[in-house]
Amino acid sequence: MKSWLRDNNLSLVLLLLFAASFTGQVFAGWSQENETLAQHGKPLLGAWAFLSGGEFLSAVFENWESEFLQMWAYVVLTAYLFQRGSPESKDPDAPAPQDRDPTLDAGRSDAPGPVRRGGWPARLYGHSLGLVLLALFLASFTLHWVNSARSQAEEAAEHGDAAPSLIEHLGSSQFWFESFQNWQSEFLSTAVLVVLAIWLREKGSPESKPVSAPHARTGT
Repeated sequence: MKSWLRDNNLSLVLLLLFAASFTGQVFAGWSQENETLAQHGKPLLGAWAFLSGGEFLSAVFENWESEFLQMWAYVVLTAYLFQRGSPESKDPDAPAPQDRDPTLDAGRSDAPGPVRRGGWPARLYGHSLGLVLLALFLASFTLHWVNSARSQAEEAAEHGDAAPSLIEHLGSSQFWFESFQNWQSEFLSTAVLVVLAIWLREKGSPESKPVSAPHARTGT
């Protein structure tokens, strides 16, 4: 058990941080929503009514959408683009192990199953990380869109206005403002990491070059 915890503690801690943050979002959002309702003399929402509401779900998937977009773009762009001096980039002047032909290792007993089978399973597996991240982005984008439209419909009903259709909401400035306000921050933070890691270090982190590595060294 001790060995398993050591081998998996990074993902476990990140998941615990996610759970704590999500719980905080739920209770803070629920409290804020009921404070607003109380100020207007309206009935308070129960926990389930808040959690299943369009506004809360829209906010959740709006953030997930931007995170998966960032990860997908980062994984795919670093396969083809370079930043000299950054540990987040392949070296443009040296062969990278990530570019090695997987068919050369198809006979290894410890190679992943799709690699051993070869053909289209190996080709598909060669892009599986990017494809799954793209699928997660598209799923989150869709859920953000649908629940953002629900939230707008709920607001329109309160004012006696007609609710916009899903297609109308997809073309609305409100929906794209919700998306772009998160996308821009994700791309900025990634660019900042890529560039700062050229000159700055974090001892012990695989996201950093060794502390004594020259600034021009690319990759870890």
